[in-house]
Amino acid sequence: METIEPYSDARLVALYDVENPDGPDHDFYRALAADISARRIMDLGCGTGLLTRTLVKPGRVVVGVDPSAVMLDFAGRQPGGDRVSWVLGDARDLTGRDADLAIMTGNVAQIFLTDREWHETLACLHRALRQGGTLAFEARNPAAGAWRSWTKNSTYNRRRTSHGPLIKWVDNTREHNGVLTFEAHTVFAETGQHLVSQSGLRFRSAEEIQQGLARNGFLIRGMYGDWVRGPLSATSRIMVFVATSAS
Repeated sequence: METIEPYSDARLVALYDVENPDGPDHDFYRALAADISARRIMDLGCGTGLLTRTLVKPGRVVVGVDPSAVMLDFAGRQPGGDRVSWVLGDARDLTGRDADLAIMTGNVAQIFLTDREWHETLACLHRALRQGGTLAFEARNPAAGAWRSWTKNSTYNRRRTSHGPLIKWVDNTREHNGVLTFEAHTVFAETGQHLVSQSGLRFRSAEEIQQGLARNGFLIRGMYGDWVRGPLSATSRIMVFVATSAS
């Protein structure tokens, strides 16, 4: 068994979009960009750039930022990848104060495990936006307890890929004070190579997220419980936030 960093294996990165295809979440962010007539967009934690590349329009500048060089290399080689400015880094590498829209998709907002990381990220996003600019992101609702089903038995999956039969599962899931840690296992069946990566996610409540946004200069414009702007409730699986830079 070989321990690797998440999203560091090019074979798995190339399969990421197959497992996480374009869908209603991407539709939401594209519609939001159109609604506010965004001319400059920053996608923090853009990953393979599946959504990022579709945000490009005539007269619009799109910047994708991610800490994984492997993911950015893949993103840049995809159709339309040459029309996006790709930046290797994190929120501290966001430049300018003129973005109309900043987004964090794919539950990126949950990778900031400590309050310090979370507030630093929100502060950087605030600095990157023009006054009145929009920040949008989603996170899993902790009340739904999604991690309870993240067991080997429920996540075990075997399928054929361009790299031969692939077996994947999630295991050793632990939750403590809102922080979830888990292991993602991948086995290339033909060679027996077994890769495992360890990750963490922070499950903040809606109230905690609201407080963080307010503390860092944002005004909340919308909170939704689905991708069609339905109301956020205790049973919503996701929480979608739209806020604007107040100053």
